Formats: sequence, structure tokens, C-alpha cells
Amino acid sequence: MAKILIVEDDNKIARFVELELRHEGYETETATDGRTGLAKALEPQTDLVLLDIMLPELSGMEVCRRIRQESSVPVIMLTAKGDVTDKVAGLDMGANDYMTKPFAIEELLARVRVALKNHANGTKQEEKLLSHGKLAVDLAARQVSFNGDMLTLTKKEFDLLAFLLKNKNRAVPREELLSAVWDYDYAGDTNVVDVYVRYLRQKVEEPLGLHLIETVRGVGYMIQDEN
Repeated sequence: MAKILIVEDDNKIARFVELELRHEGYETETATDGRTGLAKALEPQTDLVLLDIMLPELSGMEVCRRIRQESSVPVIMLTAKGDVTDKVAGLDMGANDYMTKPFAIEELLARVRVALKNHANGTKQEEKLLSHGKLAVDLAARQVSFNGDMLTLTKKEFDLLAFLLKNKNRAVPREELLSAVWDYDYAGDTNVVDVYVRYLRQKVEEPLGLHLIETVRGVGYMIQDEN
């Protein structure tokens, strides 16, 4: 049976959901703060995450964003907020579903079943091959090619290109790129991102005559679909 992680700082709610899930035969684990929840969510044994938005340490939104950088595990966000903007933000961060407290446990269980089924069928699995015209990025083999010819990139150059392609048509802030590719929080200096974008332009765009990475003034960088 599937293992479900409950990331919720309200002990009463967490215990109630945990008991109901166990009654349905699921294995459960709990976390009461965002950092612990993120670590447990990325464990290979975790099959689904029930994620509260308002959490200590890291917010649910940030936890969801970081999960999506590394995993396709289904995420259902739980929150006391009913604002549409919160729902949209959660889904934009990669959540599979969203429920507002208080919720009927029967509905939550139904959504859990649907999310697990979709994931098992592969509908939410992470892509292994990214492309942009004749440019192809193989995530599993960590190879980049253009029209079949292999390109040579460093690890960070590859990670930066892959992350921009995963987030195609979205202006990605420099701070987010710094956190995702260099794996440390924003510390005031995002110049390293600009430097590596320049490397990609020198190694990929200029030799191949491509216009690939767009600078979004005041925000960061973006790769858009070809017209």
C-alpha cells in the first residue's frame, strides 16, 4: 500500500488525517515543519504528499517548488486559505491538487486515490527528454545535442539549461536559478547566474546561430517556445 506523507503543523489535523488514512490501509508519516517535510518528501519511499501551506521553517509553496525540482511525487496542498490566488500559486508551483480546510475526509480520500492512480499510470512522471527545436537535452544521460551532434557542457551549464527548459515560457528569477542550480539560498550575489548564461550563449547560441535564452529585465531569464 502507498506511503503518504502529511506535512502539517496543526497536530490535531495531522492526527485526524493520519488515522483516516491508516484506516484505509495507507502507510503514513508526518512532519510539522517545511524543512523536515521537504526532506521526507524526497525520500524514494514517499508515494504522495499532503502539504499545508502555512508552515514554519519553509512555507508549503517553497516546499512544493523544491520538490518539483527533484521529484514527480504527487502533492495535494491543504490550506485554511480559500483565496483563488493561493490555489493558482500552489498549482503553478507544481501541486497536483488543492483542498481548502475544513474539508470532508471522504473527498480528501477520493483525491488521494485519483492522484496515486494518475501517478502510477505515468501521467505525472517527469520528462526524461527536453527539446527546443533541433536542440535536445537528455536528462537521464545528461547529454545535449543539436540536430544529432553532441555539445560539450559543464555540469552547471547543463543544469542551468535543463532548468530553463523545464520552466519554458516562464521568466525564472535569478534567485530561483541560484537556489535550483547551485543549491544554496539567495545571499545577495546572483552574478554567477549571469556568468553561466553568458557561457551558454558562447557555447550554444553563438556557434549554432540560435536565439535561445532571453533576458527578462529586472527578473531573470526565460526560454520561450519557438514561433
